[in-house]
Amino acid sequence: MSWSRESWRSSKDPYLPEYPDPQALELAGEKLKTYPPLVFAGEVRQLKAELALAGSGKSYILQGGDCAETFADFTALGIRDTFRVLLQMALIFTFVGEKPVIRLGRVAGQFAKPRSAATEVVAGEEVMTYRGDMINGIEPNPRSRTPDPERMLEAYFHSAATLNLLRAFAGGGYADLYRAGKWLFDFVGNSSVRHQYENLVKNINKTLSVMRAYTESGPPSAQKVDLYCSHEALFLPYEEALARNDSLTGDPVATSAHFLWLGERTRHLESPQVEFLRGLINPVGIKCGPKVAGESLEPLLERLDPHQEPGRITLILRAGVNQAEKVYSRLIRTVKASGRPVVWMLDPMHGNPRHDSTGLKTRYFSDILTECEVFINVCRAEGVHPAGFHLEMTGKNVTECIGGSDRVENLQSRYETTCDPRLNASQALEMAFAIAEYLVNTAPAEKPAAPVSARFW
Repeated sequence: MSWSRESWRSSKDPYLPEYPDPQALELAGEKLKTYPPLVFAGEVRQLKAELALAGSGKSYILQGGDCAETFADFTALGIRDTFRVLLQMALIFTFVGEKPVIRLGRVAGQFAKPRSAATEVVAGEEVMTYRGDMINGIEPNPRSRTPDPERMLEAYFHSAATLNLLRAFAGGGYADLYRAGKWLFDFVGNSSVRHQYENLVKNINKTLSVMRAYTESGPPSAQKVDLYCSHEALFLPYEEALARNDSLTGDPVATSAHFLWLGERTRHLESPQVEFLRGLINPVGIKCGPKVAGESLEPLLERLDPHQEPGRITLILRAGVNQAEKVYSRLIRTVKASGRPVVWMLDPMHGNPRHDSTGLKTRYFSDILTECEVFINVCRAEGVHPAGFHLEMTGKNVTECIGGSDRVENLQSRYETTCDPRLNASQALEMAFAIAEYLVNTAPAEKPAAPVSARFW
């Protein structure tokens, strides 16, 4: 079938809410089409090439950020601190795991959320469901919950400002490895994680000092980093308005983010989200829960990636710790047999919801880590590379996930999420150390490395 950036409109989209004034939504979309792109085609191609390398076992992917961004939480310090955690986690993966790391932020666009029901009852009154700040407000009253097209434009400007600041941090010196000791959060305190991180930084500084002695300014890669952004391709009026054509090749590209993914609710073959993404050059993620089967994925993979392009498709597994081994073994084995060059990634967060005694939604640190270990073991057994890990985390000192060395037990003291619980910085660093060490300790045996002196020179 022929594709255009509007062809998704031929299918009914259950996640497109009913706007009181549909014409106002169209006008907002037309206005957004005149705005500059948020990301660029060259960056998208670069990420896809890097994902292809990760799929072949040459690197790892670390994806992290909030489950849902909000306009209220939009501050320079908040953006910096999320970036800071990603830097620290990537540093741990690089030096413990001994492979390059692709930094993929769940930032600058995660303003829409899927919801199963159109309405909910709050304090005895029926109101529209909160669908993310791009669509309506979280305050439970009819006026706030009414979808507002102007929020789509506001989301664009929040995303543009976020990316502007992140690019400054990534290339302006904040990400310099020589500053790694200053990235640590004060609230991490005297935990074992702090000591592990400080020892890691000492070893890195020694290495950099030796390298600096032989060059004028040290290794160039120590001065800045690449950071890519991602979100779920859910609210298609926004995605359509930011679709552009590559000025060099003419290829259609989504410029709302480098990497877009399909969720559990939107990955079925006839969904408008699949139709929209199939015509773009961006790399695409597909969330795969416990009900997905490898055979049912084949038509979807064929539609999204008919030319079997390395780096195009990332399968993001999310079955939950109790079902992970069985589901992942079956799925990996089936897809591997098809010969498709997919990238294997794990989301250990969404399959492991729990509730505390007061009913607050939480996640257990131990469940998250165990599912990571199961994923790595299954990948090793099936002969594929466990390429990536998707962790919802924040630089805030929140208490939303239970466990870890800081012994979070009382969730209500700093429970701030508007959607799903996140790891705080201390828990995120501890998780990064644990995953990276497990990856190294379970790696298949390789031929002996060259002597240190030979490798150095």
